[in-house]
Amino acid sequence: MLTIGLLHGMSSVATVDYYRRINDRVNERLGGHERAELLLSSVNFGVIERYVRAHEWDAAGDYLASKARALELAGADFIVCGSNTMHRVAPAIEAAVSVPFLHIADVVAEAAHQQGVRTLGLLGTLPVMEADFYRDRLAASGLSVVVPDQVDRYLVDQVIFDELTRYVFTDQSRAQYLRIMADLAARGADAIILGCTEITQLVGPRDFPALPLLDSTGLHVEAIVEMSLATARSELQRS
Repeated sequence: MLTIGLLHGMSSVATVDYYRRINDRVNERLGGHERAELLLSSVNFGVIERYVRAHEWDAAGDYLASKARALELAGADFIVCGSNTMHRVAPAIEAAVSVPFLHIADVVAEAAHQQGVRTLGLLGTLPVMEADFYRDRLAASGLSVVVPDQVDRYLVDQVIFDELTRYVFTDQSRAQYLRIMADLAARGADAIILGCTEITQLVGPRDFPALPLLDSTGLHVEAIVEMSLATARSELQRS
């Protein structure tokens, strides 16, 4: 089994979800008492939040790159970052390590192609919805992206930082998200990307059955587990 280097803490809400899902999925695949080989670097979310608000992306890249290097030195066979937003500094992370980096947008794009959807509504933090780093990665694989209008982008971002990252999940915010998702559908989206790793804990397929939901957390976890188990299955079979 390959050792996962999980760069997280952005936020601890999503970190707990990633850790649980990864270990549960490994156990589902391998049975018995099998769990993931995993190294976790849980960073100070306060540092990250300040970098994001101040648009200090170079500093954020240096900060996360140093954490990724430490994971590699500790024995990680590949690196993953459990935050859509911080994939804005993915190039800095990739440059800092010699092991593979599993990019979350690539995983989302692959799932979209598998489901036959091409126009994607995107929910996430302001950097995810407004900057090019995420949308360009999807566009490179032939996908187009629709984002909420400016007022709704700010609302989606505010709910993420002020509520979801603090374990606050309200019916009022859920209703606002569902309204925004319906608007994206009306504007031509044939699937919705839950492009923040906390959103999946607020809304899910049962809340919005009208379109497929591309849960970035769940899709990333599945790809992480698949990558980690690339050698594990053959080892178990030999034993």
